[in-house]
Amino acid sequence: MLKNNFLYGTQNQQIYKLAKKKKFALPAINVSGTNTINSVLETASELNSPVIIQFSSGGSQFIAGKGMPNNGFNSSISGSIAGAYHIHKVIDEYNSKVVIHTDHCSKKLLPWIDGLLEYGKDFYKKNGYPLFSSHMIDLSEEPIEE
Repeated sequence: MLKNNFLYGTQNQQIYKLAKKKKFALPAINVSGTNTINSVLETASELNSPVIIQFSSGGSQFIAGKGMPNNGFNSSISGSIAGAYHIHKVIDEYNSKVVIHTDHCSKKLLPWIDGLLEYGKDFYKKNGYPLFSSHMIDLSEEPIEE
């Protein structure tokens, strides 16, 4: 059913429909370095389970290095990109089905997602597929009027 290990677009939707139909949950794990990324991929492979690997702004900053200035969310953007590249590079060796996702972006973190979307446009043009499967915008802290 799923041809690729990196799930996006139609395949992303197929895995959610399959999970609903077969009544299983997709684990979604936030990562903060290649060690946690590798642990998730290894476990998903051993269990033959698809998985969602999530990047938060703070976890992504940690991937880039906490000593790197985060002016304009540059280190959060760089860390997310570096983590996603790592997944793309090793995913086939683990033979894991993976959704690469950003987690809970509040209004104050929108520049982080903007940077990822901008980078993602160029990535897509070069590769013909996206760097990330999906992004989550969470505006639940904002007044309903906004």
